[in-house]
Amino acid sequence: MILRILFFWVTSVASLTCFGQTSLNYYLPSKTELNPNIPTPKSIIGHEVGEWHISHDKLVQYMYALAKASDRIEIEEYARSHENRPLLTLKISSPDNIQNLEKLRQEHLQLSDFNLSKNLDLNNMPLVAYLGYSIHGNEPSGSNAALLVAYYLAAAQGAEIEEWLKNTIILLDPSYNPDGLNRFASWVNSKKSLNLVTDPNNIEQNEPWPSGRTNHYWFDLNRDWLPVQHPESKGRVQQFHQWKPNVLTDHHEMGSNGTYFFQPGIPSRNNPLTPSKTYELTQKIADYHAKALDEIGSLYYSKESFDDFYVGKGSSYPDVNGGIGILFEQASARSHAQQSDNGVLTFPFAIKNHLTTSLSTLKAANELKSEILTHQQNFYTEIPSLADQDDIKGYVFSAANDHNKLKAFISILDIHQIEVFRLNQKFGSFNTSNSFIIPLKQNQNRMMKALFESRTAFQDSLFYDVSAWTLPLAFDLEYLALNEKQYSENLLGDRLLQTSFPTITNDLEQSSYAYAFLWEDSQAPALLYDIQKLGLRTKVATESWTDSDGQLFERGSIIIPVKNQILKEDIFYQQLQKLMTKHQIPISSCATGNSTGFQLGSPKFESLKIPKPLLVIGKGVNSYEAGEVWHLLDQRIGMALPMVTIDKLNNINLSAYNTIIMVDGSYGTLTQAKLNTWVQNGGNIITTRTAGKWASDIGLSKMKYKKITKDTTQKFLTYNQRSKSSGAQRIGGAIFETKIDLTHPIGFGFPDDTLPIFKRGTQFMEVAKNPYAQPIQYSDNPLLAGYISEENLKQLPNTPSIGLSAFGKGLIISFNDNPNFRAYWYGTNRLFLNALFFGGIIEAGSAR
Repeated sequence: MILRILFFWVTSVASLTCFGQTSLNYYLPSKTELNPNIPTPKSIIGHEVGEWHISHDKLVQYMYALAKASDRIEIEEYARSHENRPLLTLKISSPDNIQNLEKLRQEHLQLSDFNLSKNLDLNNMPLVAYLGYSIHGNEPSGSNAALLVAYYLAAAQGAEIEEWLKNTIILLDPSYNPDGLNRFASWVNSKKSLNLVTDPNNIEQNEPWPSGRTNHYWFDLNRDWLPVQHPESKGRVQQFHQWKPNVLTDHHEMGSNGTYFFQPGIPSRNNPLTPSKTYELTQKIADYHAKALDEIGSLYYSKESFDDFYVGKGSSYPDVNGGIGILFEQASARSHAQQSDNGVLTFPFAIKNHLTTSLSTLKAANELKSEILTHQQNFYTEIPSLADQDDIKGYVFSAANDHNKLKAFISILDIHQIEVFRLNQKFGSFNTSNSFIIPLKQNQNRMMKALFESRTAFQDSLFYDVSAWTLPLAFDLEYLALNEKQYSENLLGDRLLQTSFPTITNDLEQSSYAYAFLWEDSQAPALLYDIQKLGLRTKVATESWTDSDGQLFERGSIIIPVKNQILKEDIFYQQLQKLMTKHQIPISSCATGNSTGFQLGSPKFESLKIPKPLLVIGKGVNSYEAGEVWHLLDQRIGMALPMVTIDKLNNINLSAYNTIIMVDGSYGTLTQAKLNTWVQNGGNIITTRTAGKWASDIGLSKMKYKKITKDTTQKFLTYNQRSKSSGAQRIGGAIFETKIDLTHPIGFGFPDDTLPIFKRGTQFMEVAKNPYAQPIQYSDNPLLAGYISEENLKQLPNTPSIGLSAFGKGLIISFNDNPNFRAYWYGTNRLFLNALFFGGIIEAGSAR
C-alpha cells in the first residue's frame, strides 16, 4: 500500500512538472505497436492530451480525422445539443465487421426479442460495448480520455487488439454533454497559468455559477436517461436501442480528495428489477479494473458511495434493458492540477485512469463474451415467464381533454421502445377515444415496470438519487394496473406509433363576437401567451359556463372578445387558425354572449394581463431549478424570459415586470426594501422551496414553516451509525398525494381534486390560519411512492403544498416543493403556470 501511494504521488508530480512529457507513452499500455498512418491526437488538435482541456470542436475534429484514416471506424452524428453541437458515435470494430455493420446490428437486436432470442447461435456473434464519457461537462477527464481510447483502438497493432475488434463492436461516444464540456474547457483554459497553480482556492479550480456540469438549460443529463426531455438524451437513448449494447460505461469525476471508484455499488441499494446476474457480471468485470489499476499504481474502491436504484442514470439504465451499466468515478483535478489529500492530482493522471478502465472493460468483455451474451439472451427469454408470474398484466391510462400531455407521455414510452396500443373497448372510466393500454408481456417488460410501479417498501433507507419517479403520476394521468381478471387481449387495439399519434383537426368558424378554448390541455398556457403577444385582450372564466351550442367550459377557460381589439376581424381569425394548428388545441367560436350559467360580459370573466416575469439567477441560486423554469417558459411556452443575478436585481428598475420568480436558493444579499416596495405596489413573487422560507423569515411572506426537532430518545449510537441514521431522515425524492381547490385560480384546468406532487427535502409548512391561503394541501394519507421516514411522514398530512400571502397590493405564492422537477412533471407544471398566468386575479383577501 505504501508503494502504491508513493507511485501515485510520483506519477502525479512528474506529470505536473513535465507537461511536455505527457505524451502517448505516458498514457498507453507499454510496448504498444502503433500504426503510423493513424493521426495522433496532437497532430490534429495541436497539443498533447491533458496539456489543455479539449474543446468540443477540437474533439469532433479529431474524431472525424480518425474515422477518415481508419478502416476500423465508422462515424455517425446522432443528435445536436441545444447549442447546436454534434453528438457523435464512433463504431469501432474489425474492417470485416465494419463492412457488415448493419447485418450484425440486425442480428444482435434479435437477442432482445424473446420470440427470437432463444434460437440464436451466440458463438460467432460480436458483443456490443458502448463507451460513454463526461455526461457532466465539468468532469472532463472522460472526454479527454476518449481521444486516447479512440486513437488506441484505431492505431494499436497485435493479436490482442485484433481479437477485441473481431469479437466486439465498440460504440464510442466521446462527449455526452457537448455544451457543458465546452463551457468548462473555456473556463479552465482561460485561467491556466504557465506555472500551474495547484491551490484549491485558485480561480481556475473554482468555476462560476452555473458550472459546466449541466447542459445549456442547466439540467443534469445523467438524470435524463429516463425522462428524455433534452435532444442530447433523446438521441443517445435512441442510439442505445438501435444497438442494445451488452456493456455500457459511464465515466465521471468526483471530489478531488477521492481516489477511483468503479461498480458494483452498494449492494443493499440495487434496484429489484435488475437481475442478480447483472451484479454478478459487474463484479467479474470489476476484477479486471482492479488488476489494471494495480498495474499503474492507482488507488481505487467499489461497493461503496454509489448505487443503481434510480434507473434513469447512465450506469443503471442498461441494467433494465438487458445490458450491464458500469459507473466510473475519478477524483477530479477540476483544473489542470490541484492539491488533494493524496498529493497533487494532475489532469493527465485522471485521464490515464479513465483510459485504463476503458481498456480493461474491453478486455473483460472479450474474455467474458460468451457469459455476457448469454446474460442478455436469458434476460429477454425469461420475460414471458416473468409476465405470467406477475400479478399485474398491463396498464391502461388516459388524460381527458389533454391531447398534448398524452402525446408527450407516449413519446417517452416510444423512445424507450415500449409498445402502446389503443384501447379497443371501453373499460370502466376509460373510453376508446383517448385511452391506451400497455401489456406487460413485451420485450420492454422491466423498463415498463420501472416507469409505472409505485414502490414504497425498500431494503435500504438511503439513496444516491430519488427513490420514486413513477411516470404516470408525474404526468397526472388517470391510470390503472390490470390484474389477470381485468386484463384481456381483447382490450388491445391497434399498436400506436409516435408517427401515427392523432392530430387535432377542428374547423374554426369565424365569429364576430368571441372565441373560447379550454384550459385543460398542457399547451393551453402557450396558446394563451401567443394570443397575448398579438396584443389581444383575453379573459379567464372563474366559474363554469356553457355556450349556445351546449359545450361546457370549465373554470379556467379563456375567452377572446372580437370587438375593440387591435387586429382586424379577418386577421384576428386567421391568426387564431394558425395558433390552433400550432398548439393542437381546439378553439370554439361564440356567436352570442348569452351563454348558459353566466353571460360572457359577467364579472365572472376576469381580464388577464400578459405575464412579464423576471427570473433571479446566479450565485446562491439552485441552478437546476432555475434551469427548469427557463426551459419550461422558453421551450414549451415560447416566452422570452429575462434572467438577472441578485446583485443586478438590486440595481435595476423593476417596473417593467409583474412577476419575480425565485427558486430554491439563498437570497441574503438581496435588497429587501426595494423588493417590499415593488410587491406593495402590485408585483407578485413566485417562490419555490427554500426561497419561500426566506420570504417568510424576512417578513415578506406570512406563511410559517415547521421547526423539526431531533429525536433525543435514542441514548446511544455508535459512530459508524451516524451517516445512516441522519441519512434515513432525508427525503431524497418521493411522491405524495395532495388535494386541490379546483375553484381557486391555482387549481384551474385540473381534471380532479387529487394531484401527485414530487417532494425532496424536509421543509414543511404550517397550516395557514386563513383557510383560503392554502389552495393545495397534502392529503390525510399522502405517500404514493418512494421513501420517507415515519417521523417525517407524520409532518405532512393536511399541511400546505402551496401557501399564499398578500403584501400590500401584491402577492407571494410559495411552492413548498419544486413543481418543475426535471421537466417531466407535467402535472405540477400546471400549478406553476397557473400561478404565473392567473396570479394577478387572486383576491388579496384569500391570502393571509
